[in-house]
Amino acid sequence: MTLSAAAQTQAAPAAAAPTAGATAVPAKIAVIRFQLAVAQTNEGQRDFADLQKKFAPKETSLKTLNDEIDNLTKQLQSQGATLSEAERNNKAKAIDDKKKQLDRDVEDARNDFQQDMQDMYATLASKVYDVMQSYAEQQGLTLVLDVSQQQTPVLYSGNGSDITKAIIDAYNLKSGVPAPPPSAAQPAPGPGLQAKPPAPKPPATH
Repeated sequence: MTLSAAAQTQAAPAAAAPTAGATAVPAKIAVIRFQLAVAQTNEGQRDFADLQKKFAPKETSLKTLNDEIDNLTKQLQSQGATLSEAERNNKAKAIDDKKKQLDRDVEDARNDFQQDMQDMYATLASKVYDVMQSYAEQQGLTLVLDVSQQQTPVLYSGNGSDITKAIIDAYNLKSGVPAPPPSAAQPAPGPGLQAKPPAPKPPATH
């Protein structure tokens, strides 16, 4: 019994050794601007350009209606003194009706644009996340922090810790989507349409 107890006492430190050694491995942390990574992939640039093309007719329609309202308003201001009260009221009502229609059309266009943007971004973000996870495992990273938002808890990170470009390059290589041709800057979306991508959280585990 004494020998058995002594053997157990001596075996305990040996069993604990691997655990102590594992905790001594230093953490390897990187940061990524995840939204930027998604948007700047070749696929992201291509899909966003396609989305803008899809909504270009609606933007033109909204601009036409907005210009029409401006012209009618100027006419009412310049001709108001020569019009009867009934004519002024009719023109004012026509302008008000068109403004209400413009507001409805802008709201509908904004909602449709944001929904399509959300769907497009979420699908691509999931695929970029998979590439990022594989890259992190290959590089032995223990933690990757997303610094896309302005209110990030990260106060400082060295240049070598930012893996945003590496993930963009890795995704472009995997997707096989060619870089978009150089072109003039994309025009801003029409009234009420926002080009800023949404920020859904990528899946936490795979």
